[in-house]
Amino acid sequence: MTNWLLLNINKWRGLLAAFACLLAVLYGGAMARADPAASEVNVTQPTVFLPKTSLGPDELAVIVNDADPLSVEIAQYYQARRGIPDSNMIHIRFAPGATVMSQTEFAKIKASVDAKTPQQVQAFALTWTKPYRVDCMSITSAFAAGFDKQFCAAGCAPTRLNPYFNSASTAPFKQYKLRPTMSLAGLDFEAVKNLIDRGVRSDTTQPAGTGYLLDTSDRNRNVRAGIYSELAQYMNGIVRLQPIKADFIESKPDILFYFTGTAQVAKLNSNTFVPGAIADHLTSAGGQLTDSMQMSSLRWLEAGATGSYGTVAEPCNYPAKFPNPGIAISRYAQGETLIEAYWKSVAMPGQGIFIGEPLANPYGGSKVSFNQGGLILRTYALTPGVSYALLGADSGIGPYHVVARHVRAGRGRVEITLKNANNLFYSFVPEDDSMAEMTHFGK
Repeated sequence: MTNWLLLNINKWRGLLAAFACLLAVLYGGAMARADPAASEVNVTQPTVFLPKTSLGPDELAVIVNDADPLSVEIAQYYQARRGIPDSNMIHIRFAPGATVMSQTEFAKIKASVDAKTPQQVQAFALTWTKPYRVDCMSITSAFAAGFDKQFCAAGCAPTRLNPYFNSASTAPFKQYKLRPTMSLAGLDFEAVKNLIDRGVRSDTTQPAGTGYLLDTSDRNRNVRAGIYSELAQYMNGIVRLQPIKADFIESKPDILFYFTGTAQVAKLNSNTFVPGAIADHLTSAGGQLTDSMQMSSLRWLEAGATGSYGTVAEPCNYPAKFPNPGIAISRYAQGETLIEAYWKSVAMPGQGIFIGEPLANPYGGSKVSFNQGGLILRTYALTPGVSYALLGADSGIGPYHVVARHVRAGRGRVEITLKNANNLFYSFVPEDDSMAEMTHFGK
């Protein structure tokens, strides 16, 4: 793109208009408008374009089992709530009811799904709770990477690694031939509807909840607790994390994260979860959603969480087979969706099922407010370490001009105050020499 701009720099007016249109496509995954209640002056609320930091509805395919009325109802509702394109609705058919699908049956279904999936799709959402497993793999990992026994383990042994683990990728299929998959799971339509609504409601809220990191008395299942104190210090000022030495918490009004290690979680329904919350318990059989001898991971969603995880076959207590809270929290707080942040946090995901609302994005987008004639723009969704220019325009097609330079993103929220701000459109773009030269002509 840079070379193309430089070769045509004399046509700067036309290029600025074209560039502005491209911003809406390439960087327009997140737009925010001001809260009227926060406005102190009568100023038209601007639109803000951000660089791409997360997956959007056009990159998610929804897989629906036409033989299961509940799957069909969930798929239709999710498509309407998230604006999933018709071409991304992938229809298959298999007899519902079993908890485990055979490798042979799955191979036929997966071949059909792959043939129907548009090339731009980077992730999948499943619209059923059963089956939750394919032979020895979780069903979400099987759809993500294809069935492969290297993702399974006979006894206590490591499994195949996740190439997407802790990556900065926003295109996992393009880069790794992996489509992260999450199940919109629940025992009835009302439960899944509530889950979907929570996910949608969480978007761009920049929530101020608390992450509770429990150091439990269950020695075998408490293997993640060693990182909690350091993680709380690292995320200080970005997300409030509270390590607690206890087997459970109760009557908490603001749960944003809840990570623990125990077979059962007491007093779960006494708590209130923030929309977009992630919660899981490290144990052997949480991912056996409908017939677990331990607490099913569905209980987290029923209590109000928006995403959870559990293993469908004996994983032993390998931390790599469970979400790393530090990665999940930090990636989520950089504007990634739930499916991206959660999938990137598990190094060995073959035996684990991801459940929840995939596109929940509480730290995506931006918030705009006005104060004493100035505009305050807040966002988490900029890449740490990258220097940005902020451009402004009175029209979506430009021309754009430089409003601020050298906006350098660190960890957490970026806040910019613009005095006498009067543009209707703003856009953050990575700052480099070619961008500076081009935007100079728009002044």
